[in-house]
Amino acid sequence: MSETPVVLYDTTLRDGTQGENITLSLADKLRIARILDEYGMPYVEGGWPGSNPKDVEFFRAAKDLTWGSAKLAAFGSTRHRSNSAKDDPNLTELLRAETPVVTIFGKSWELHVTEVLGATLAQNLEMIADSVRLIVDEGRELVYDAEHFFDGYKANAAYAISTLRAALDGGARTLVLCDTNGGTLTGELLDILGATRAALTAADGTAPTFGIHTHNDAELAVANSLAAVGAGVRHVQATINGYGERTGNANMVSVLAGLALKTSYPLLPPGGGDLTGLTELSRSVAEIANQAPNDYQPYVGRSAFAHKGGVHGAAVAKVERSYQHIDPTAVGNEGRLVVSELGGKANTEIRARQLGHQLDGVVEPAVLSTLIKKLESEGLSFEGAEASFELLIRRHQAGYAPPFRVIDYTCLVEQRADAALRAEATVKVEVDGELLHTAAEGNGPVNALDAALRKALRAFYPVLDTVHLYDYKVRIIDSGSATGARTRVTIESTDGALEWSTMGSDTNIIAASATALGDSLEYAIWKRGAELRRRDERHFTTVIAGDAAR
Repeated sequence: MSETPVVLYDTTLRDGTQGENITLSLADKLRIARILDEYGMPYVEGGWPGSNPKDVEFFRAAKDLTWGSAKLAAFGSTRHRSNSAKDDPNLTELLRAETPVVTIFGKSWELHVTEVLGATLAQNLEMIADSVRLIVDEGRELVYDAEHFFDGYKANAAYAISTLRAALDGGARTLVLCDTNGGTLTGELLDILGATRAALTAADGTAPTFGIHTHNDAELAVANSLAAVGAGVRHVQATINGYGERTGNANMVSVLAGLALKTSYPLLPPGGGDLTGLTELSRSVAEIANQAPNDYQPYVGRSAFAHKGGVHGAAVAKVERSYQHIDPTAVGNEGRLVVSELGGKANTEIRARQLGHQLDGVVEPAVLSTLIKKLESEGLSFEGAEASFELLIRRHQAGYAPPFRVIDYTCLVEQRADAALRAEATVKVEVDGELLHTAAEGNGPVNALDAALRKALRAFYPVLDTVHLYDYKVRIIDSGSATGARTRVTIESTDGALEWSTMGSDTNIIAASATALGDSLEYAIWKRGAELRRRDERHFTTVIAGDAAR
């Protein structure tokens, strides 16, 4: 007989939205629901229809969706102590949602029963059994979430287990033990889980399906979830990227990858969905939730397989798995070698090759690596500015000729009483032996310098009209030097198709900005110029071929 598979239950659309700064519109929730369903998630909890109008609208709209792999669940609480189950507004809304699955949470902790609900311990047991029975009698699949179970067990183990018995009496067959405050250590969680399973296992060995729902307040949510599976749990609740209240929930991405790649437990669906789409899933949900992807997130973060140290880089160049716990492509991610002062010539050479540059016979990797270390000691950082790294390579290749050369520039900032701040920049630029002298105003000195430089270059390089600077960051490197500190400026640019980062460093913030700005424009001229030349060559070849045919 095959082993019971582990079922993944996603609660991003409900518990995930309780995270600070996580706000999803109705359209956002429907998009994420579709993404989760298409990915292969077995259960998707859509929200709490008894708590807000948006969730009522979500479940109404969800009825018109075609669901593939996922069962949609509506979430709510047990009845109020003063209501009967059939007359309770919360339970009525749960049934009106018409979902195949209903998840009800009830109180396991005496503290919450008496001081939060204002009920007696006996009343709480009746509330649980009555609420579960109503849903089960309506033919819905019922999942029972035992809120604060571990804290409740530590306070009064017998009563916490009696709440689970009440849910079973009402017809529940899946009991989810919730570490709602997120403070239970793994060993303690396993002890409580083992004792609870033993208490609810019949003499013939039959037992309900146990689930786990963990929060990350002690940074153990994923570890506790995986450990619980190892102890017999077969239903795991989590959120994409770990979104959730306070410090978040168990991260579904890490739970799924951990189970699929590091254990032999079968998953529903087989393999837990397409693991090579896991990075895209994580980033798509982050984008819809308007959250910056976490570069350091395990498995799917941009830095999850980045190697900075020279020893690491050299080893990975020889044997990729020497410093990687999995193949990054297994989850749709990629490995990276970071160019920095800590890296060696292997990092430099391989990263250059990844960017399309062969250094052999052109630039000596050891020489380039030494130069990078020198520049980084002066405040530069090529980790977040790969366009500047590419330009560094180009500038050390034979035959390199800069597309332009800034001869000098002046930036003036004027603030007069009762007048807006005024910034003006003048620039002298040489292009193909021609000297251009331009001036421009801006809302600040860097903006004015950008405008003046573009004005000079536009006639020669119209491609710059498509280039936009969309982010500008300044970092103080040696704050102990006070106003004389060296600054590092990073500029993020795009032409609508490509995005790139450049940087400069100086004790003068304008000088650092000018370096980063000049690199950004040169990179655009080089990259887009090469693309346009290839396009012209293809057009020329087509014309010649056409003429020959005629």
